[in-house]
Amino acid sequence: MSERERIVGHARVRLGLRENIGQFGLLVVINAFVGAMAGMERSILPAIADEDFHLAARTAILSFIAVFGVAKAITNYLTGRAADRGYRKRLLVGGWMIAAPVPFMLMWAPSWNWVLAANALLGVSQGLTWSTTVIMKIDLVGPARRGLAMGLNEFAGYGAAAISAFATGVVAARIGLRPEPFYLGVAFVVAGLGLSLFARETSEHVAVESSSTTASSRAQNVFWHTTIGDRNLSSVSQAGFVNNLNDGMSWGLFPLFFAAAGLNLAQIGTLAAIYPATWGIGQLVTGPLSDHTGRKWLIAAGMWVQAVGIGIVVTLATFGGFAVGAALLGIGTAMVYPTLLAAIGDVAHPSWRASSIGVYRFWRDLGYAAGVLITGIAADAFGMDAAMWLVALLTFCSGVIVAVRMRESRREPGHGLLVLRF
Repeated sequence: MSERERIVGHARVRLGLRENIGQFGLLVVINAFVGAMAGMERSILPAIADEDFHLAARTAILSFIAVFGVAKAITNYLTGRAADRGYRKRLLVGGWMIAAPVPFMLMWAPSWNWVLAANALLGVSQGLTWSTTVIMKIDLVGPARRGLAMGLNEFAGYGAAAISAFATGVVAARIGLRPEPFYLGVAFVVAGLGLSLFARETSEHVAVESSSTTASSRAQNVFWHTTIGDRNLSSVSQAGFVNNLNDGMSWGLFPLFFAAAGLNLAQIGTLAAIYPATWGIGQLVTGPLSDHTGRKWLIAAGMWVQAVGIGIVVTLATFGGFAVGAALLGIGTAMVYPTLLAAIGDVAHPSWRASSIGVYRFWRDLGYAAGVLITGIAADAFGMDAAMWLVALLTFCSGVIVAVRMRESRREPGHGLLVLRF
């Protein structure tokens, strides 16, 4: 019996992408619908805040992202802890059930508080569903192809988010901001929930990997260890935090910035799709690339490319300039996103890996709230240009922290030892 398989009860459990392609593929499709739910707001909610609810202050308009980010961050942490107790499928199904009322609340919201409540539910749902698909895919593939697995997962989620953002922008431009664009959300919920019922629990795969790994299984304070104690996990956590800080800025501030430059809703929807589309497609390359070249420098360089992309958006205030900047932001994020998750899998023992992923995703998605708070206040006080330059600077500095503090964590394929490169 090899390290990749073991008899557990009466079923043979095997690790690997090829060995679990059916369940892995199902989870990829499910995560596409998870991403589509997040994308349906991306190009039109700031316009709804302005036109339907007459919110003038940018901090008020961006409040929906802060609510979403905080709700998702807390749920990520709790999901990781629950997943380590073997509740993966129940968490996935429960997340879709919580998402069910969201499209209807956004369609018919009589006040901005209803929109905030819908985004709180959406954050909880995303924390449950997206975190669980990440954890389950890492469980299935084992140590050799984590980067590829996360590249496929994030490609599906953010590629679908891009399509959804584009589609809702087109519908809004042709028909109206509400309720028609959110009809798509109803279809996403029905499809995601239905497919999730066919997912299988992956706890037995964790047991197989635990029996063959050389990583420490010692019980520890996972929150502290992931946040500060381990130099790799803490580097990953701060990079994730800053990455979503600039994503929160782009989600809320970019549509306002583009509108101020005279772009219409269809053009804004196109630009809102370029960033996650580049991000999503790029991860098909960067995820598996990190399995071969390592994690550290893809993360550091990705943060620097993001900073350049933001700077170009501010500097070249035309549709073409916006498109180039959004594409660079997407490329940089593609370099970072799947690689951060794969790096956690390199370091964390399978017995507490889900909890560590939950802590990382807690800090990462708390970046949404920090991003809208920082950029909203800075934009109201000093203008949108200054707010975006501030985020570009923070993003560049995050890459420097990774370059200085993080050690290479990639495992050599077929071996249990870490390859440490500086």
